[in-house]
Amino acid sequence: MREEFHGQLERLGGELTGMCGLAAESMRRATRALLEADLELSERVIADDVELDEAGERCEEHASTLLATQAPVATELRTVLATIYCAVKVERMGDLAAHVAEIARRAHPAPAVPPELLDRVREMAGLDIDMATRLAALVSGEGAEGGFDELRHTDDAVDALHAELLDAATGAEWTHGVAAAINLALLARFYERFADQAVSVARRLEFAATGTLPG
Repeated sequence: MREEFHGQLERLGGELTGMCGLAAESMRRATRALLEADLELSERVIADDVELDEAGERCEEHASTLLATQAPVATELRTVLATIYCAVKVERMGDLAAHVAEIARRAHPAPAVPPELLDRVREMAGLDIDMATRLAALVSGEGAEGGFDELRHTDDAVDALHAELLDAATGAEWTHGVAAAINLALLARFYERFADQAVSVARRLEFAATGTLPG
């Protein structure tokens, strides 16, 4: 019976790993749509967000079934509860990627990001995508040692870029108009929140493994 339960826990972890991969790919495609002013790709990213939502629902339902039928305790209980928490956070990461695509769609056919800021936005997106990819590895048990600290340091870099983009959008040298400033501020916020959600997931994974929340 316990062997079957442990198999179910592995399957549950695989479902969450897959969700992290979907979130990373969604942000990758949304950023490409943004930087290339690709309307068709923007529409696909927005439409495909339902795939991650449905994956989250299946993951949460599976975890709830295990709670109801297997009576997990200690580390096993923390793992199941953490999966429910993390699934919600990863779904939110997908929503934020879709929001990036919505900005690209709204600005089309004009580019949503001024040329002089493309590199900063590209860097910020790259950090987000890397965080989601590393989350998938953490869920699957790879690179667990120091994983939270690495993600926290990456989140600090995202926060710094967020501040830079806000300074650019609100500075006296801004010449691109109010609508472009709003778009840039929203984009910076979406990327920053994506990273925050990734850190929240990593914190809960570490708690599930150790019983102690990282500081």
